[in-house]
Amino acid sequence: MLNEPTIEKLQALRLTAMADAWRAQQKEAAISALGFDERFALLVEAEHGSRENRKIARLLKDAELRIPSACPEDVETSGGRGVDRALMRQLGTCGWITEHLNVLITGPTGVGKSHIACALGQVACRKGRRVLYRRMPRLLDELGLGRADGTYARRLGQCARADLLILDDLGLGTLGERQRHDLLEVLEDRYGRVSTIVTSQMPIAKWHDWIGEPTVADAILDRLVHNAYKIALQGASKRKPKDKD
Repeated sequence: MLNEPTIEKLQALRLTAMADAWRAQQKEAAISALGFDERFALLVEAEHGSRENRKIARLLKDAELRIPSACPEDVETSGGRGVDRALMRQLGTCGWITEHLNVLITGPTGVGKSHIACALGQVACRKGRRVLYRRMPRLLDELGLGRADGTYARRLGQCARADLLILDDLGLGTLGERQRHDLLEVLEDRYGRVSTIVTSQMPIAKWHDWIGEPTVADAILDRLVHNAYKIALQGASKRKPKDKD
């Protein structure tokens, strides 16, 4: 059949979804009644949809979200938890990422800080944004290792390139001098260019003391706080005993 060489050429051009859709069209009588333009549009839509799905899957994999199944629609906005429904809808549009704003999420352990952060990260991936998730202690360990093995600049570059960087669990442990400066380098590279989400059990008012060095703390908070949406979660832990924060 004349169709087979064409299908082989489509596959050689990596238009696999279009080739599969064409095969499917041959088996549907209702499709054969459509005009050329309509049938061709369906083939193009099949290829476009397939590529978009692959792109989203790749972005989600690269993001390494702690809770990859989280989505804004599942975020509980009732019961006085401190989550405003209108704000969640607004954040779900990702307009704040376009505007290079930040989101700061605070609250006691187990109230859903990481879930909200990952939900916003997931919707960002679905809108074609590059997302990177890191727990703060792990990121600082990775940067410290980078200083030792010569990958420091590459690791900083990875953080800088992400349209959205999620820093989970700020405030755990203590910061040494190098760690303070590493955090400042990460945020300096991103300030005014891309967006960052930070979660913490500590209220924002205590972040300055936790950072320790007043000059560095001023610089870090200046790059995080003043251009940020703030969500202060309340209530009891929603975590099951076997779960981790």
